[in-house]
Amino acid sequence: MGIKNKDPELLTINKKSALTRFLASKELYLFCLPGLIITIIFHYWPLYGAQIAFRQYSVRQGIWASEWVGLRHFVRFFSGPFASQIIWNTLVLSFYGLVAGFPIPIVLALLLNSFRHKRYTKVIQTVTYAPHFISVVVMAGMIIMFLSPRVGIINTFMGFLGIEPVNFMGERSLWRHIYVWSGIWQGMGWSSVVYFAALSGVNPELHEAATVDGATKFQRILHIDLPTILPVAVMLLILSLGSTFSIGFEKVYALQNPLNLAVSEIISTYVYKIGILQNDVSFSAAVGLFNSAVNAVLLITANSISRRLSDNALW
Repeated sequence: MGIKNKDPELLTINKKSALTRFLASKELYLFCLPGLIITIIFHYWPLYGAQIAFRQYSVRQGIWASEWVGLRHFVRFFSGPFASQIIWNTLVLSFYGLVAGFPIPIVLALLLNSFRHKRYTKVIQTVTYAPHFISVVVMAGMIIMFLSPRVGIINTFMGFLGIEPVNFMGERSLWRHIYVWSGIWQGMGWSSVVYFAALSGVNPELHEAATVDGATKFQRILHIDLPTILPVAVMLLILSLGSTFSIGFEKVYALQNPLNLAVSEIISTYVYKIGILQNDVSFSAAVGLFNSAVNAVLLITANSISRRLSDNALW
């Protein structure tokens, strides 16, 4: 009843007040405008190209004139001999990296935040940040060189101990560990920055009161610092789950070789090989669309679970 019988004059006043608020903050809206334009151009406008996954795309005919084939490319992928192995490799590599790597930046931030010698804390932070700025290609080259069975420093040291050299990059059982833990080493310092920022907002009086009450350093970390960064950690965990199928292509591709292909072939490298190297654009677009759809479902699911179990969620 209240909605149907709204006074037209009241609606006019509300519209004028909204326009007044907009004009009063127009500088802020103009400040956000470049980011909005970039997002629309590079994230929303290209979405019309997703229809390539449902067409037999021809460069000469263009997107709209290409033949519509429906779900043919999706059926071809899931009925192919490599689909299950590629999806499994992607899931294992992603969840392994998430389970092993997600807690380490949190632990690093908590330990350094409670470290008394702030001068040494800055040195440790700098040392842990530095690997983040090494490019992926250079990092892959370093890994291959260090683990080389002929000139690698690891095998050279093993030779001094009388141990036979090991072709680490050719061992399927070792490849995932090398990929994940080298990534953790490279990114743990940079990933801890957001937790340091959250810890900086902790009221020092809480620690002082806890110390007076006889709380140990571990108890203060457990009951003061950890609850402070928990909402941030939950948000980052949800975002990480939403990108489960979006493993970085460059490092995986750079570390691949015929000996480890059975465990290193993932969706992103498969899409590159089919779409770029074999010029099968429509099929690679279908696989990429499936990848994005699964990521979206995982993001929504993780957010819903987090919202039901706690008050922390993206929306």
